[in-house]
Amino acid sequence: MNVPCPTCGKPAALSVDNPYRPFCGERCKLADLGSWLNGDYRLPVSDAESDTEAPDP
Repeated sequence: MNVPCPTCGKPAALSVDNPYRPFCGERCKLADLGSWLNGDYRLPVSDAESDTEAPDP
């Protein structure tokens, strides 16, 4: 079964024969890791969460 690579969109095999799954290869897997390490993948913080912080004394 092939699925699109999350990094480049090329077909990637979802089998045990592909050590880089769900990526198409090592380059795309490392590019994704680099994005994680750079902080490119973050969850948005809502303003409501900042209201729960304690005020400065």
